[in-house]
Amino acid sequence: MSIFLFVFIVMPIAEMAVLIQVGSVIGVFNTIGFVLLTAVAGAWLLRQQGLATLLKANQRLSSGELPAKEVAEGLILAVGGVLLLTPGFITDAVGFLCLLPFSRHWLAAQALKRMVATNTSGGFYFRAGGGQSPFGESGNPFGQQRPFDRDGSGDIIEGEYRDETETNHDRLDKK
Repeated sequence: MSIFLFVFIVMPIAEMAVLIQVGSVIGVFNTIGFVLLTAVAGAWLLRQQGLATLLKANQRLSSGELPAKEVAEGLILAVGGVLLLTPGFITDAVGFLCLLPFSRHWLAAQALKRMVATNTSGGFYFRAGGGQSPFGESGNPFGQQRPFDRDGSGDIIEGEYRDETETNHDRLDKK
């Protein structure tokens, strides 16, 4: 409950106080222009960093790896973008910290320390913290799944196949 109090009560009051102080020093129109300038610069930086993170995630997926770091960075980028679109200097400062690569990497590493990834036959599931999963001990909403058995001791059969069914296009070519 205290985080909501901070976000919805304390933060807007602090933003208004800073805006009033900056406005009294540099003027109202300069303050408004500076807030708009940070929003435009933030949107440009968000686009640049977002595309770079998306490309890294795509490379990791192509190599068969879980792009957990890129997913965490993408969430941090989204939060930073929202903060930059919110008028104010405090939210802009925090938003830029979320968008700059060095601080974003650190924030993503801290977030990943608190997350648990579970690999099941249905895909990957993430949950934050080390507490009990709402899905029981397996952490999987589909119940307990058998692990993938690579050593051959189970009844998993590996192989290749070729689809030899005819398509409508193949049948038309024979006529």
